[in-house]
Amino acid sequence: MFNKVLIANRGEIALRILRACKDLGVKTVAIHSSADKDLMHVRLADESVCIGPPNPTESYLNTPAIISAMEVTNSDAVHPGYGFLSENSDFAEQVERSGFTFIGPSPETIRLMGDKVSAIEVMRDAGVPTVPGSNGPINDNSDINIKLAQKIGYPVIVKAAAGGGGRGMRVVHSESKLLSSIQLTQTEANNFFGNGVVYLEKFLERPRHIEIQVIGDGKGNAIHLGDRDCSLQRRHQKVLEEAPAPGISSKSRDLITRTCIQACRNMKYRGAGTLEFLYQDENFYFIEMNTRVQVEHPVTEMICNFDIVKEQIKIASGDSLSISQEDVNIKGHAFECRINAENAKTFLPSPGKVNRFHSPGGLGIRVDSHIYSGYEVPPFYDSLIAKLVTYGNSRKEALIKMKNALDEILIEGINTNIPLHQDLVNDIEFQKGCVTIHYLEQKLDV
Repeated sequence: MFNKVLIANRGEIALRILRACKDLGVKTVAIHSSADKDLMHVRLADESVCIGPPNPTESYLNTPAIISAMEVTNSDAVHPGYGFLSENSDFAEQVERSGFTFIGPSPETIRLMGDKVSAIEVMRDAGVPTVPGSNGPINDNSDINIKLAQKIGYPVIVKAAAGGGGRGMRVVHSESKLLSSIQLTQTEANNFFGNGVVYLEKFLERPRHIEIQVIGDGKGNAIHLGDRDCSLQRRHQKVLEEAPAPGISSKSRDLITRTCIQACRNMKYRGAGTLEFLYQDENFYFIEMNTRVQVEHPVTEMICNFDIVKEQIKIASGDSLSISQEDVNIKGHAFECRINAENAKTFLPSPGKVNRFHSPGGLGIRVDSHIYSGYEVPPFYDSLIAKLVTYGNSRKEALIKMKNALDEILIEGINTNIPLHQDLVNDIEFQKGCVTIHYLEQKLDV
């Protein structure tokens, strides 16, 4: 096991990683920007290093500064959390070249899965179902692209191979818009990602967003920890998640998890990962793989009673998987509400001082948060300030607990999206389960 781990992140995930390290008896180093000196994990870490000003480019995205911090603190490894450099293959490579351990997949795997075209090819080879499409990059031949779209069937979606976060994609409903949409997406992809490669896929009109949580030890062993439903989204950003996904047959679930595990074994996947799918009419369609821990990992931990972050650290230190697939016992149901510092109606960020904070409690209630009374939410970063998680023996029980927890949580001094979550958990269609990825935006437009 490592002696010391540097946490290359901030906020709730940094505190989450620190707790896992303390459970394992591992010392911690908290890096932070000058705006984050009062973060809770900075206060609790064995050591802390300020690596730059508030601008993420000069701090949390500053690879030389992070590696220098590892050198001066004699750290053994770095945990990137999610966001920032967590899926940056160049960062992982430079960490390992500097003689440290990157807690996550190999740089080659991150690079392979970071390109959606190559990721789809890997999954297809393993038998994982994919969305009907071009099966690779399209070229500039207009006639071929028109025939390809006709074969796929409208509507189609043009996607950037290096896209993410809702950028680099454009839905096309008719042939008359196809060529201009391809050109616009290529331009956008070049501007945002420095890579103009795009591909075509069938656009599913009423899908759900389903994820499969996997963990591999880099030695050819891999397991899954079930699935999650992340369909409640706004502008491709998840708002509320649950596990397991409701309304999926055992036959479909068993088939997709088997193929996901096979894909991970084929590439000797190391660490935690998530395979994301669109799901419609009992069919799964792979869209991408996230090679890191997810924001929504707590709902999986709750139904499996298994610490994903601790397992990441143990695997990175050289351990084999601590459990087999037969040991995974999925039981009950869990929800997670992402609490953001933003206006619940306009979604404008709401930085500022948290005058009072009260965390709800009780059996089956979990709050992952870095805020406290008197904490100043800075304006420079993502607005996520807490994750409210509830667990019950059934979906209905977990939902009741969430309603009560949302009534009890208190955050004063800034605006939050708690009213939105209170509306969602009382929404009749959501209570039934199985809403599509378009449901929330359609609801907000009404």
